[in-house]
Amino acid sequence: MELTEDSDRLGNEPIIPLLFKLSVPSIIGMVIQALYNVIDSIYIGHLSKEALSALSLVFPLQMILIAVAVGTGVGTSSLISRLLGEEEDDEANSAAQHTVLLIIFYGMVAILIGIFFSRGLLRLFTSNNTLIDLGSSYIRIILIGSWAVFFPIVADNILRGEGNTYAPMWTMIIGALLNIALDPFLIFGIGIFPQLGIRGAAYATVISRFISGIFIGYILFKSERQFNFNPKTFEFDFSIIHEIYQVGLPAMVMQLLTSFMIIGINKIVAGYSIAAVAVVGVYHRLQTFVFMPVFGLDQGYMPIVGYNYGHENPDRMKKTIRYGLIIGFLFTSLGGVIFQLFPRELISLFNNDPALLDIGETALKRISFAFPIMGLVIVASTTFQAIGEGIPSLVLSFLRQILLLLPIMYLLGRLYGLSALWYAFPISELITVILMAFWLASTLQEAYQELATEN
Repeated sequence: MELTEDSDRLGNEPIIPLLFKLSVPSIIGMVIQALYNVIDSIYIGHLSKEALSALSLVFPLQMILIAVAVGTGVGTSSLISRLLGEEEDDEANSAAQHTVLLIIFYGMVAILIGIFFSRGLLRLFTSNNTLIDLGSSYIRIILIGSWAVFFPIVADNILRGEGNTYAPMWTMIIGALLNIALDPFLIFGIGIFPQLGIRGAAYATVISRFISGIFIGYILFKSERQFNFNPKTFEFDFSIIHEIYQVGLPAMVMQLLTSFMIIGINKIVAGYSIAAVAVVGVYHRLQTFVFMPVFGLDQGYMPIVGYNYGHENPDRMKKTIRYGLIIGFLFTSLGGVIFQLFPRELISLFNNDPALLDIGETALKRISFAFPIMGLVIVASTTFQAIGEGIPSLVLSFLRQILLLLPIMYLLGRLYGLSALWYAFPISELITVILMAFWLASTLQEAYQELATEN
């Protein structure tokens, strides 16, 4: 791997055009990915309210798979961008090679869990046999096909670490569009295809991710790429694993916290009705439209910040951070406005059950008060990761999703009922963003002083 135009431009091109040049492909890809999440759930919602509730229950388990892949990918992306900034090209190449071995291992573990423990996992969340049957049949297929989920995510992050965001964009587009196309055929049994119901949605996911993995694998491994995998010269180095997970483990745990948060929310709202559980699932599908663009922004934002930190350029870091926070805030604020204006119409896309519509309208309106704050939190968290400081993001995420959100939600529900507990989202986000602002300012000040001293 050698320092090429892809990485060198991270320190030279004008920031805003570069930020959008790197981010827009990821934003496009992630918006299409969000479209897949919504359409997939719409199809399942038309099977039955129970199928939609089952999908909501297994969603945290899918998030665990994604957490492992994203954490590994984020750690690799951060490490590669910093190594390229330091002109340590061989080490950056070695980091990418180690990551490929990691996802092979994780895939094997997930397959074993899928074969032997799928039904037992669902029993942790519900005693309803219908939901257990539907949910376990879905998640078993996803777990057995987990390598098809792991590889595209991690490979995308390896390329983003080099500053290449176009190939990852096409990976997400290919996977999402194939999934959308396959869903109705495999779920409802159109033409020669069997009617598989909720299992059809799982098969569509695995097949589409596998094909997108073939695409990104070709880009990653072809000889003229910066990354080259040569088993004959490869040497395992545990210190590289340590470096990857110094940033990647906190990122992984943060994703896992999201899974635990959703499990906790499902447990709380399940005490009110199955419809409330379905609403939680619908909300988490819809909110991807709001937050996926910010996550796409982060894919261009992180390499710029990481590269200029490694290249000892604090002024360029400051400007990039300021622009990133502003754009993230604008993205999620727009999403909040849409949720406030059209909550009932959004819920009705999935199912027209009256209880689902009533609960969902209240939930979307009250949760979306938090959206403008959440844009700032997401970008700030990525800033910590970009400079190799993953622990603050982890601590603040644990505070926001576990220590604040779930207890506040439980207490509001007990005191004022189901309609009030949704206010826990904006309350917990407001407390978190205040603490994050002080911590980020202090961390960046130390980083700037360190770079100034070295210069």
